[in-house]
Amino acid sequence: MFFKQIKYRGDNFSYIIADAASKEAAVVDPSFNVDAIILVLKDQDFNLKYIINTHGHPDHTAGNEELKSAFDSKIVAHKLSHVRHDISVIDGDKIRLGAISIEIIHTPGHTPDGICLLVEGKLLTGDTLFVGECGRTDLPGSNVKDMYVSLLQRIAKLNDNVEVYPGHDYGPSPNSTIGREKQTNYTLQPRTLQEFIQFMQTP
Repeated sequence: MFFKQIKYRGDNFSYIIADAASKEAAVVDPSFNVDAIILVLKDQDFNLKYIINTHGHPDHTAGNEELKSAFDSKIVAHKLSHVRHDISVIDGDKIRLGAISIEIIHTPGHTPDGICLLVEGKLLTGDTLFVGECGRTDLPGSNVKDMYVSLLQRIAKLNDNVEVYPGHDYGPSPNSTIGREKQTNYTLQPRTLQEFIQFMQTP
């Protein structure tokens, strides 16, 4: 599997996932990194099949239409997304790139349409989980109870060896692991729902 994390402008991460044999590729959250993404796709002679959005905030969906137009790709988003997309997905769906399978994990909280992508031991977490932090729950459409379920009952239950690749470069390193985040990320510490709500509301 070809896998590349890209940060070209700003602090948003974009990702390229591809099957080296079939040359089928997906870009996750193009953001403001389209110029750098196109260079890699052309250099590797990849066929960009899908553009996948982890959620609908503009800093992640920027570049969708430019890439779609350039490569005749399909935009993929959760069925609750208001972003214009060609393919709707729900929890448990799988996206195929040649021999590679990308699993959709619905993780609302930051936004109703938030998803994480699990592919060959790597978890792309968008704005649900950052290295050392989690996404905000005080924005329109955010829901702290949903975030509790997504973080503590979904993501934290994954194997400790799963690598974490967030949507922003906010932490001390550009990636981490589930095990390391459970040890060091204060948002993933064991809490009841009420304790988590109070924690998230404390300035």
